[in-house]
Amino acid sequence: MNTKLGGMKRLTLPLLAAALLAACSDMAQLPDSSTVGPSPQLPTPRTSVIPTVNIAPAQGWPTGRQPQAAAGFRVTPLATGLSHPRWLHVLPNGDVLVAESNKPQPPEDAQEQGGVKAWLQKIIMKQVMKRAGAGVPSADRITLLRDADGDGVAEMKTVLLEGLHSPFGMALVGNQLYVANADAVVRFPFSAGQTRITVPGVKVTDLPSGRNHHWTKNILPARDGRRLYATVGSNSNVAEHGMEIEEGRAAIWEVDLPTGNKRLFASGLRNPNGLAWEPATGVLWTVVNERDELGSDLVPDYLTSVRDGGFYGWPWSYWGDKVDKRVEPPRPDLVARSIRPDYALGNHVAPLGLAFSDARMPAAFANGAFIGLHGSWNRRPLSGYKVVFVPFANGRPSGEPVDVLTGFVSPDGNAWGRPVGVELDAKGALLVADDVGNAVWRVAPIR
Repeated sequence: MNTKLGGMKRLTLPLLAAALLAACSDMAQLPDSSTVGPSPQLPTPRTSVIPTVNIAPAQGWPTGRQPQAAAGFRVTPLATGLSHPRWLHVLPNGDVLVAESNKPQPPEDAQEQGGVKAWLQKIIMKQVMKRAGAGVPSADRITLLRDADGDGVAEMKTVLLEGLHSPFGMALVGNQLYVANADAVVRFPFSAGQTRITVPGVKVTDLPSGRNHHWTKNILPARDGRRLYATVGSNSNVAEHGMEIEEGRAAIWEVDLPTGNKRLFASGLRNPNGLAWEPATGVLWTVVNERDELGSDLVPDYLTSVRDGGFYGWPWSYWGDKVDKRVEPPRPDLVARSIRPDYALGNHVAPLGLAFSDARMPAAFANGAFIGLHGSWNRRPLSGYKVVFVPFANGRPSGEPVDVLTGFVSPDGNAWGRPVGVELDAKGALLVADDVGNAVWRVAPIR
């Protein structure tokens, strides 16, 4: 046995006991209302050797149970029995594509550095992800759902594509279906109504991969169909493994589809996922998972418009100019030009899905953004684990988040489900991918 590793193992129990005792003392002090909106409260950071770990263990839905919708809506399962469904894409004919996916295996050379602390954190995070339901193998496929009779339940569930590499974002541009794998954007020829693709994909462009601490890559086409925007999360919490492995990460890329050439569109976004065009202004918006391990009252995850060439602080600062002292060496020049996000969604809520609404929804929900909050692991008490609606006016957020779909956590603290991707279907109902409940839920207005 390696001497260093053996020493680490002998230290594990007492270190874990002391660290977990300190972590358990961390409890959010701020009311939830002060952690959302354009000006959230930002208290003094709290750090510890081992972070606060508090997660709703994945259980799945008991028979007869399902999430609860806001008044005026009803919930039906568009499809069940899926394998870790993460992301959705609605085709022009109403068919729904579902990326059944999970984190890829890291390459053998992706070894963590940082001594005892890093080693302990790695062990703990593996257990956290397993309890959260993220320990299952990736199905590596895209499934097509078809609700031909319009009753809100898909009669057809068939594999459209398989043999992918942790697929996530999807986009149809003309007669080409683009898929964001964990390491590249690939395209496939596609015809309306098609239910199976067997031809090999063509790589459009590589995306940063390797260790893939954040593996999900989302894509969104420009309205002219010539460009594609791709999200790439960071390879760490706050660059604790060095900035070399963060090259091209924590960013949104713009890809020229005819050539595959790409340029950095925006950076300093720790883990952007959902992407959408705001309907009134045509401005690009995203939701971002901010950094961990600064206590239950920091740092707010957020919804923000995205500026071409904009820098949003990661890893050196958060919420504009709030310096993260853990990051060395400091970069006051980058902190000075860091853009403050538009709207806080709460601490550690883990926003993933983003979809703007339209007039097919009831008036109170017709102008704004639906957001899937996957749920916290680094906060006491739990936060997220629901879908919310942020109202907009004149192209900007204009009020507090409204709960749309809740009930994902059982009374005894287990996760019956966890929402991820959100989309409006062909009839204007909200679809929600649930990667613990292995379902796609349809939330429709009661007419």
